[in-house]
Amino acid sequence: MTRTLGRHHQQLSNTATAPAVSAEAGARARDWAEIQERMLVPLYEAVYERLEVRSGTRVLGLGCGSGLALLLAAARGARVTGVDSDTERLALARERLRADLERDGRTDRAADTGTLLPVDRMADAAPGPGRSPYDLITAFQPIGSVAGDAKGLGPALDEAIPLARRGTPVVLAAWGPPERCATDGVLRVAGRLGDRPRRGARRPGHRDDLEEVAARAGLKPDGSGRVACPFGYADQESAVRGLLSTGVFDGAIRTTNRRLVEKEIGEALHPHLRRDGTVWMPNVFRYLIARTP
Repeated sequence: MTRTLGRHHQQLSNTATAPAVSAEAGARARDWAEIQERMLVPLYEAVYERLEVRSGTRVLGLGCGSGLALLLAAARGARVTGVDSDTERLALARERLRADLERDGRTDRAADTGTLLPVDRMADAAPGPGRSPYDLITAFQPIGSVAGDAKGLGPALDEAIPLARRGTPVVLAAWGPPERCATDGVLRVAGRLGDRPRRGARRPGHRDDLEEVAARAGLKPDGSGRVACPFGYADQESAVRGLLSTGVFDGAIRTTNRRLVEKEIGEALHPHLRRDGTVWMPNVFRYLIARTP
């Protein structure tokens, strides 16, 4: 196994810009898949090891992105289902899963091995004939990059929790304290250039943020951990592309322009440039294990 004027003029404008928008979305999803997503592999692996994900484990990944965390679980023998709102990332996840199945000669078992769904079709992930309830629910996309980014977790958890057995572990993730996250200074660019700094600025994560999310979802905390996830890039250009692919800087781009945001991110990266041109930013992430009622 291997491891997102007038009516006539508007119509012309939409026809001309739609391919460009689609191309940009596709490029960003590939930047996520090829550059950024791997930064959290230590987090994925630590959680899977601790919860003993193995053959037969049914995993539901919320915000699964381009599927790397799911592929790592599948490599342990798990049966995986992923849900995400980004259709471009989902398309890449399907490519990855199909490629892994072909390499292992298991294309006839694709439906049993992995299911990928847009977020508005989460109901299709429900257990049914031949499909038992989930043994693990993950929400690996860390909260704490911008203020209020945990709000979207609530509806997703409300839909996902009934799909699992009682007592099933649900894993939530967050950025660690700013003093232990070198990327914090770069993330602050999003708040400084954003259109609503008071609502969208970078807010250091509070120790109880994950517990508050769990409590609102009716989950009972049952352990936590911290994992070192350094962000390493081949060069500054790759770092800028990877960080932009996260979506954290979208508000800043809407308020200013992409070139300015890229420039500001590049300047914020200077302290982390090494002599060989690579970029290295040590970070710590926290995860919470909570149980379904």
